[in-house]
Amino acid sequence: MLRKLYSLLVFLLFFSVGYAQNCTLDIGGKNSETIKTIFQLNKEQIGTMEALQGELSVKTKSLEEQIEKLLAQHPQSTEEDLIKLAEKYKALQQQLVQAAYDSDKELLSVFNMKQYERYLQLCNEAIRIPIRVVPKSYEIPVEDE
Repeated sequence: MLRKLYSLLVFLLFFSVGYAQNCTLDIGGKNSETIKTIFQLNKEQIGTMEALQGELSVKTKSLEEQIEKLLAQHPQSTEEDLIKLAEKYKALQQQLVQAAYDSDKELLSVFNMKQYERYLQLCNEAIRIPIRVVPKSYEIPVEDE
């Protein structure tokens, strides 16, 4: 069963929404249980992921409403109008992608060394560029002087 989940995650990483070649987790998608299982998230990490999913949902909903309003209200009678509409639409779509990327990056930042190494391995297998973060266990504690 773990092998099936592993294969599914590799597939999802390979075909996930996001930057064309970046290796995203897509925490805003429907694979949160797979993420929990593959990376063996602890309770604190699950709480972080759920909070990030909530924040992402709010951002996504707002941007989707802006897109709907843009498509409904923007003039579309001339070629210039359509070009402006396309530019505004593309900017909003990019904001959606960036919000998802930022959420994934935030979750990755709470991974421990083994979890992050597993992520790097999966990205390598999916031929994707990993999101670079410094996992918690990689951080060097600053000592008080």
